[in-house]
Amino acid sequence: MFLKLGKVPTVFLSSSETARQALKDHDLACCGRPRLAGPRDLSYNCLDINFSPFDDYWKDIRKLAVQELFSTKRVHSIQPIKDEEVKKLINSLAESASKKTTVNLNRKFLTLTISVLCRAAFGVSFEDTVLSNSKLYKLVREVYVMLGCFSASDYIPYVGWIIDRFTGLHGSRVKSVKGLDAFYEQMFDLHKEEKEKGSEDFVDLLLRLEREEYVVGNENLTRNHIKAILMNVLLAGIDTSSITMTWAMAELARNPRVMKKVQSEIRNQMGSRSVISLDDTDQLKYLKMVIKETWRLHPPAPLLVPKEVISEFEVNGYVIQPKTLLHVNVWAIGRDPETWKDPDLFLPERFVGSNIDTKGQNFELLPFGGGRRICAAIYMGTTMVECGLANMLYNFDWELPEGMMVEDLEMEEAPGLTVSKKNELLLVPVKYLDH
Repeated sequence: MFLKLGKVPTVFLSSSETARQALKDHDLACCGRPRLAGPRDLSYNCLDINFSPFDDYWKDIRKLAVQELFSTKRVHSIQPIKDEEVKKLINSLAESASKKTTVNLNRKFLTLTISVLCRAAFGVSFEDTVLSNSKLYKLVREVYVMLGCFSASDYIPYVGWIIDRFTGLHGSRVKSVKGLDAFYEQMFDLHKEEKEKGSEDFVDLLLRLEREEYVVGNENLTRNHIKAILMNVLLAGIDTSSITMTWAMAELARNPRVMKKVQSEIRNQMGSRSVISLDDTDQLKYLKMVIKETWRLHPPAPLLVPKEVISEFEVNGYVIQPKTLLHVNVWAIGRDPETWKDPDLFLPERFVGSNIDTKGQNFELLPFGGGRRICAAIYMGTTMVECGLANMLYNFDWELPEGMMVEDLEMEEAPGLTVSKKNELLLVPVKYLDH
């Protein structure tokens, strides 16, 4: 679909074929980023990984992220933290199971991802920071809603900023930036003492690189660079994983056959475990299909971060000019009847014998994007979801609250840059006793 918003031409790509043309055939022509007001303010003038322009600076900072922050080695190094936090969640749910009380899985999964991320990336518990769990949840949701909002200053020259102030959008942005900045500053204060290599968390590593005058692009790494990178870690790491786990459990609650099948796989494969860890999940093929199917129907980000066209190219006979905004609609691609049979059904078996994965080469399924701007933290995000779901399904059976039927489960989506479940997912855990 081709639109023009103000003076900005905008293109929406809503099929796997048009996505393939843009993200593979013409990736170099459209891997720029627009300097939109919201991302610009939050990323300290586009110094982060997601929103920075396609240039030498982005190449250097992306390389740093892949090799140091989100590497396979680092993901494995934080597994003990993940196991500890999962065990805490299991104990909490076991207490609810003993009392036969409902639990809010939206909040449980959010607490899990917050706890893992905070300890792994920042070396502290969130309860010890200026952002308690409740404050952080509210701030993250506000930031995502803000990023998904129409900002008049991006599309209406000269007077758009007046509209943003009148609607309150500008004030909300300023408040969010100040809240996140206070958190970053507290992290720096808590990391004044230097650590040895190998025991560093994300903040330690970045502060060491700052002291060593590490070069990104043509300038030394500064505190604002570090804050922008931490913004990516904080926002992308927390919301997307918890959203995926919540949607997966909602779909399983609606589909008891699939729930029983994936639980049987996990319990038969795992035998007797206290916690299912990273290495264990490689054996769980059907669980991986359940997660793929969840991402197909409920991609955490329904529109990929917008691209800005750098040089002219053609898609399906349409010539797309430089400076055009390009949006890839992965929500529509995942429900395209030309690609998927019975696209509205939750059917993990559709991936049996399929080579489709989420690494950006199969354009029917793009939860992490594709091309040069694909998410750098695919492995970290995927393993968080796999470990979290595997343990919930292994240790507990799940029932609907008393009086509720499967048909009563609401699946409405909340607005924003990421699409979470609008209504809380309330289920009753029942302790599985055969291990």
